[in-house]
Amino acid sequence: MQVTDLDHLPTSSNNHQTPHFQVVPAGIAFFHIKEISTGRVRGFRGNHNEACALARSLESKIELRASACL
Repeated sequence: MQVTDLDHLPTSSNNHQTPHFQVVPAGIAFFHIKEISTGRVRGFRGNHNEACALARSLESKIELRASACL
């Protein structure tokens, strides 16, 4: 991929999709990754950055399934 190809990728300012997962505090240095539509906890982490990374990973899996890439 050339650098010029990156211009066509969506950015956060023009990608207004509603997230499916939310990182919520669940104790001292403990975070749940909650599925917004059902309220179910889909994962947990002891570090906020790791919890956010897991939420992003789950989001991308949903996006891949929606686009029939999986």
